[in-house]
Amino acid sequence: MTGKELRLVFMGTPDFAVASLKKLHENGYQIVGVITAPDRPAGRGKQLVEPAVKKYAVEKNLKVLQPEKLKNPGFLEELRSLKADLQVVVAFRMLPEVVWNMPRLGTFNLHGSLLPQYRGAAPLNWAVINGESKTGVTTFLLDHEIDTGKILFKKEIDIWENDTVGSIHDSLMEIGATLVVETVEALAKGNCKAIPQQELIDDEIKHAPKIFKDDCRIDWSQEAETVRNLIRGLSPYPTAWTTLVHKSNGQEFSTKIFFAIHAEGKAGEPGTIATDGKTFIKVACKNGWLQLTDLQLAGKKRMQVDEFLRGFQQISEYRFQ
Repeated sequence: MTGKELRLVFMGTPDFAVASLKKLHENGYQIVGVITAPDRPAGRGKQLVEPAVKKYAVEKNLKVLQPEKLKNPGFLEELRSLKADLQVVVAFRMLPEVVWNMPRLGTFNLHGSLLPQYRGAAPLNWAVINGESKTGVTTFLLDHEIDTGKILFKKEIDIWENDTVGSIHDSLMEIGATLVVETVEALAKGNCKAIPQQELIDDEIKHAPKIFKDDCRIDWSQEAETVRNLIRGLSPYPTAWTTLVHKSNGQEFSTKIFFAIHAEGKAGEPGTIATDGKTFIKVACKNGWLQLTDLQLAGKKRMQVDEFLRGFQQISEYRFQ
């Protein structure tokens, strides 16, 4: 049997998942249903916004289900009626066993790390934050515990020194889509070996928990490379932030930092700002300086440093903390 003979149900929500759904659809796979999150209010007007996966599925006339609760009897009945042979999950929520165990070939997930490392909600971010030199994508069969199922396939890429989580996201989105198709084919033909993750653990497991606002705050007293990795691992979203504080009157501005490079400079108090007022802003860290390339004050747009300095010429009167 080939993958194109299988009845597939696809589950996903954001743009990262769209690439895999598109790859399957454009290559003629039989997608009998698409499961995604409900529309949610967003923006100042709180208007309902459709998930990216739904937008694509509707455009291609694919059947869409948007359950609030995955154990809802009505949803489960409708899911069974699709008679899926295999379910494909990319960037979706945790599934109950009654859902992932439904198809005869089971359910596999595409995860944005080289499992068993970086299990959790934010694997791309944490790999960059922790200064890893490699990451990748993994397909694995779903099991009771999140991100612990038997591994099917992996694809690895390098993380270069100027990569951000944004550039890694875009690379892995396309690589992952190709891996999804390869996994569907292998499962259809029955010629892939599922490897228990326990057999691959030979070092300390690093986790990738959900990132909260406090995780994004820059601590300038850390080493410059640690700070730089944090900035890269949160750029462009959710974005590292700091507070710009006036040295005399205490006026504060919350400030997002999108990228920084190492810079020369004599030792300085962490958070100290050095600038020529026109072309550069350098900030002291524990063991060196970082030169900011683009940043954003609260309520303002993201700007390159030279543009920022034209509108904030008093920057030398401030420090970061």
